[in-house]
Amino acid sequence: MSEINDLFANQVSYHCTHITNDIELRISTLNNLKIWIKDHDDLITNALKTDLGKTPTESYMTEIGLVLDAIEYAKKNIKKFTKKQRVHTPLHEFFSRSYYINEAYGNVLIMAPWNYPFLLSIEPLVGAVAAGNCVILKPSEFAFETSAVIKQMVDTVFDAGHVAVVEGGSDVADELLKLNFDYIFFTGSEAVGKKVYEAAAKNLTPVTLELGGKSPAIVTESIPTDIAAKRILYGKGLNAGQTCVAPDYILVQESVKDAFMESIKKYITEFYGNKPLKSVNLGKIINKKHYERLKSLLKNQKVLVGGGIDERSLKIEPTFVDANFDNVLMKEEIFGPIMPVITYSTIDEVIKYVNSKPKPLALYLFSNMKEEQERVTRECHFGGGCINDTVNHLSNHDLPFGGVGASGMGAYHGKYSLETFSHKKAIMHKGTRIDTPYRYYPFNEKKAKMIKRSVK
Repeated sequence: MSEINDLFANQVSYHCTHITNDIELRISTLNNLKIWIKDHDDLITNALKTDLGKTPTESYMTEIGLVLDAIEYAKKNIKKFTKKQRVHTPLHEFFSRSYYINEAYGNVLIMAPWNYPFLLSIEPLVGAVAAGNCVILKPSEFAFETSAVIKQMVDTVFDAGHVAVVEGGSDVADELLKLNFDYIFFTGSEAVGKKVYEAAAKNLTPVTLELGGKSPAIVTESIPTDIAAKRILYGKGLNAGQTCVAPDYILVQESVKDAFMESIKKYITEFYGNKPLKSVNLGKIINKKHYERLKSLLKNQKVLVGGGIDERSLKIEPTFVDANFDNVLMKEEIFGPIMPVITYSTIDEVIKYVNSKPKPLALYLFSNMKEEQERVTRECHFGGGCINDTVNHLSNHDLPFGGVGASGMGAYHGKYSLETFSHKKAIMHKGTRIDTPYRYYPFNEKKAKMIKRSVK
């Protein structure tokens, strides 16, 4: 694919001109990006409706609005971020100044998924551009309409040497991964993440991997079941459960399971009406392949509520299933509106189970007991999460967002996006008026004493 090679070579040359070091250029380009998004809100919204069945409100709340917020944060903080960051200098290096510079990696590849195709393409792009990089962005081919809008936007706002969109399937991704990028940012499945990591290792290219996993929602008897049910259904209902940080299964204390499920039934009706499959608020599954996968997972399940499916619209009702740890639903991330419900007796059981599995991207604890809150957040291993809520931790740009272990590596959002796409170049600036003789050869007993006295 010579076009890809030529594009990459063009971007390498573009970055070598140092034009992206210009802070005002970065700010003005991001401002132009913001203006384009606001002026073409309808295009983005319609694309998300076609690809995923999202309402305009959900599209703005979970994608467009978060991108605009990321742009504003970057614009306001670029100048501060790019200043020399002074640090302490130890006494034995007297007459020196120490600082580091946040320097762009250079040429960056961003590979985005289909589930939040606008947000998860453009938010990392904002961080990469703000940090001074050139970027090749590959949106997901499964979110076809949104990918086309992103390409139109990038072609309008950016010079191709600065940022360019490459569309296509896995063959295009494979070609991109052969190139010697300075940084790779990937969001997607664990299986593909391993392939990206393997390809990056051939060039010792640093990576951020935003993956997924089975994120638990833990409901204790100390929390009102009504609020737990409402907030868990909210987190699971977004994008029809096709969210990397969606609660993937529920561990509910057995004493409150019945009350919890009654609340779930109430809020399904409140959110989606008596016929959820007809509701405009219920998104669709991305394509027939994923719909069939989810449909097969419902075979022979004991459904507590929901279970309705519609092949024509590719919709599946929010469905809660009575399950145990051996259920097929507990074998892999569901990535859809199906939720296994498992009971437990003590918080010790919960901690033991969670820590026996690969580290999830998120964990949600519903508890009003401080001891439970402290134990779960301290003893369980996961990327990030909430106490008494779901999903919304990712909306705070002052919190790092990322996984750990099988759920990913690295983090972004807010200042962490700028840091992710930057190398911290350390500098020690030594004075020349005075020179310390004890560090030079030949060493003797007097020099050794001076060294021991100053370096401890």
